[in-house]
Amino acid sequence: MDLSLYHLVREPKVKLEKNPLLLLLHGYGSNEEDLFSFADELPDEYFIVSARAPYSLPPYGNAWYAITFDNDMNKFSDDKQAIESRDLIVKFIDELIEAYPIDKDNITLLGFSQGSILSYAVALTYPEKINRVAALSGYLNMDIVGKSLHAEDVTKVRFFASHGVVDQVIPVEWAQKAPEFLKNLGVDVEYHEYNSGHGVAPQNFHDLLHWLKK
Repeated sequence: MDLSLYHLVREPKVKLEKNPLLLLLHGYGSNEEDLFSFADELPDEYFIVSARAPYSLPPYGNAWYAITFDNDMNKFSDDKQAIESRDLIVKFIDELIEAYPIDKDNITLLGFSQGSILSYAVALTYPEKINRVAALSGYLNMDIVGKSLHAEDVTKVRFFASHGVVDQVIPVEWAQKAPEFLKNLGVDVEYHEYNSGHGVAPQNFHDLLHWLKK
């Protein structure tokens, strides 16, 4: 069957009747190959699916939503496109559950940068669908979270958030607001900072793996 998003799959090395899903969501201007490059190092029991964002950016990248700059180099996100991508990811998860022997009660999102922003939005808008979120080098954009935030449902979602203190793309101050906001809702959040820029440092990957295996 044709699914809504082009994607790569690493089948679980340990086959269960239903396996958990780890859905990888890349950053702005990247593609499905990016995060998939470390799929083999991720835990064996997962279906690992790396999705390609719907908007193509020449020459070979993709985006979940447009980012534009004004004359003063202020950045603006296309929130309408972001909300459409948020809902498309949820539709895609439903399609994956249909297409593969995936445990619908064990869904983890792993997003980097723009993919991380979307992961927060999906989990806070559709907490019944998601168990865990790993948000790398992103931030929480409440403008793309659905209006009815069901705080009691969100408390069952576990979060891992990480950021580089010298990130020049997304300031670390933006990233720090997400764990604060989530902790106030009573959500389980593990937050790490690294002496790195906009990327996944080796120690960050190590901490992420440790959290995934918990």
